[in-house]
Amino acid sequence: MKETQNNDAQFMAMIRQNEGIIYKVTSFYVDKDHPIGDLYQEVVLNLWKAFPSFRGESKYSTWIYRIALNTCVSFYRKSNKNVAYVDISMDIPDVVDNNEQIQELYKLINRLGKIERALVLLYLDDKPYKEIAEIIGFSVTNVATKLNRIKDKLKQMSNE
Repeated sequence: MKETQNNDAQFMAMIRQNEGIIYKVTSFYVDKDHPIGDLYQEVVLNLWKAFPSFRGESKYSTWIYRIALNTCVSFYRKSNKNVAYVDISMDIPDVVDNNEQIQELYKLINRLGKIERALVLLYLDDKPYKEIAEIIGFSVTNVATKLNRIKDKLKQMSNE
């Protein structure tokens, strides 16, 4: 019984320390028919289910990003809906910026594919390529290549 209470407390502490990650990821995938709370709860539920099998081979944040991204992508795959993305510059408190260029960048990011947005999210969070590769499940070389292509794509989109 005491071990279960300790695991519960450890899980809750981990969620509190990393709730910003969960919020950022879910904000990227919000649907007008499914409020952020639904996605957030789905991510936390999947984290709870997976928590006993966490082996500590990566940082909590890396593990949380991976489960959150997989949960969000799977959530919409199951619902077979087209996602209407919110303007993340308005919904993520630590990226709110009144600068027009920053807001325009986030609008362009919202037009990217799901995996591209995930890569950009991690890149903007200053994650090293090695950690991004671990979270997404790509090689480091593939991450670097895809990020360069995304940067080119964003430049092209901004010129349109």
